[in-house]
Amino acid sequence: MTQVTISFDNGKYNCNIAGTTFKTAKKDYIEYMFKKITGEKKTYDEIIGVAPARVNDKFGINDRFSFVEKLVKMVASGTQASAVITGQGGLGKTYTVMKTLDQAGYKDISDLASFEAGTVLNMAKCYTVVKGYSTAKGMYRTLFENNNGVIVFDDCDAVLKDPVALNILKGALDSYGRRIISWNADMRDEDLPRSFTFTGKVIFISNMNAENIDQAIRSRSMMIDLSMSSDQKIERMETIAGMEEFMPEFEMAHKLDAIALIKELKNTAKDISLRTLIQVTKIRSADDDSWKEMAEYVICA
Repeated sequence: MTQVTISFDNGKYNCNIAGTTFKTAKKDYIEYMFKKITGEKKTYDEIIGVAPARVNDKFGINDRFSFVEKLVKMVASGTQASAVITGQGGLGKTYTVMKTLDQAGYKDISDLASFEAGTVLNMAKCYTVVKGYSTAKGMYRTLFENNNGVIVFDDCDAVLKDPVALNILKGALDSYGRRIISWNADMRDEDLPRSFTFTGKVIFISNMNAENIDQAIRSRSMMIDLSMSSDQKIERMETIAGMEEFMPEFEMAHKLDAIALIKELKNTAKDISLRTLIQVTKIRSADDDSWKEMAEYVICA
């Protein structure tokens, strides 16, 4: 097996791949060098999955998730106008953000159809989640209609790459003075103003690499990166498995058996996420003598 060590310090990755050392700020350069040195094509996640040293050792993955909770509380209280949470999907970013907002007394109004007609909502204590694709104009409408509340953009990476959307976000996320947002293009929607003062808060949840987020967004927001090695993913799973609200209908012993098998197969699994843990726990709960073989097939084949 190729020997790989990666550490992170002062904004750069210190890498050693099969005896070749180098520094870089870019994960795609690590992928390039890995292929150049070994002849194998691997993603960054696959590369750190075989690394004996952890990325971001100074702050463990559970420490960083606790930082996410604290940052979301700062946004909820109005201390901070915006936050950006990055890292691989499937290990609880969205759940952590929404749970923290709920605990802060915020009401989820993402599905207004679930409220009775005539319900009066205090927008200052509401949040809405926008998932998936959004255009720049769609984002402008979302900011206007949910002004004064918290807006969670979950996996809406397209707006983080759109120049028009980025210019709108610069105004929305700025921490200084009045935040005036304008739409100077053709405006056919009579219910939307050409400009308005934004008083809400924004949380972005993205699977993009932190360094690929536009610098203007990074400089205006507090940012926490939840990128993980395979070992850190498993460590996070162990923490989540111990939570009462996680798969309460299944025995803890089955969850622990599932984690033990995932540890054993971590270098050959197609993906490691909470979905992996859920799948293997369900297979284990069937209490069949061949559960390990079936689980290995499901997560590795």
